[in-house]
Amino acid sequence: MPRPNKPKKVCRMPICTTYFSAAQTDCTHEIILTVEEYETIRLIDYMGMTQEECARQMDVGRATVQNLYTEARKKIARYLVEASRLRIQGGNYDICPEQQSVGIKNHNTHMKGDNLMKIAVTYENGQVFQHFGHTEQFKIYEISEGKIISSEVIDTNGSGHGALAGFLKAQGVDTLICGGIGGGARNALAEAGIQLFPGAGGNADAQVESFLAGCLNYNPNTVCSHHAHGNGEHNCGGHGEGHSCGSSHNCEH
Repeated sequence: MPRPNKPKKVCRMPICTTYFSAAQTDCTHEIILTVEEYETIRLIDYMGMTQEECARQMDVGRATVQNLYTEARKKIARYLVEASRLRIQGGNYDICPEQQSVGIKNHNTHMKGDNLMKIAVTYENGQVFQHFGHTEQFKIYEISEGKIISSEVIDTNGSGHGALAGFLKAQGVDTLICGGIGGGARNALAEAGIQLFPGAGGNADAQVESFLAGCLNYNPNTVCSHHAHGNGEHNCGGHGEGHSCGSSHNCEH
């Protein structure tokens, strides 16, 4: 007797479920991508997980994930080549009870009932700067009813690791998006009551929009340990050679 098909755990439903070519709205056929196939693309290609990590997240075996992932990529390739319609629907899956993926908090709950909030992003040349303690600027966004109503870039005026939490608190910031960050800075931010979303990267404006849409790609376990600065040994990503901390993610709508 064949083993029953086990439901796969899906922790983030797609924002959009139908895609088609702008040049060919009257598509002759439609390709169906199941929700669990979509989830493997999200976790492996978007979140950067390995197949083993994806399998643990979806609570299935690696062979199952490999089959789903291979089939999903074939369908996406067909959609691109054939200019057909792609629809994400159906499948055999269960939604995660907490409605969140590994490392992705449902941060929209933080905003419910809030008429106004301020989000700060470590900032350099339009991008998320990758070392909190060395950031020379923050871009601060004022949010009302889930929308950006204003933003400004402010200088830290030489403030370092220990003083930046107080600097942000004085600006009325309650949420920080950044790249790498050390343990001491984490503690200081927590004491200041500032919610932290580290391990983000890419265009700063896009990351805030992603946060507001509930799909910010970040890693809560991202750390940035600097040591032996005198001989140039660093362990933080995104701002030079020989650095290996932080990540670069984006969420497009």
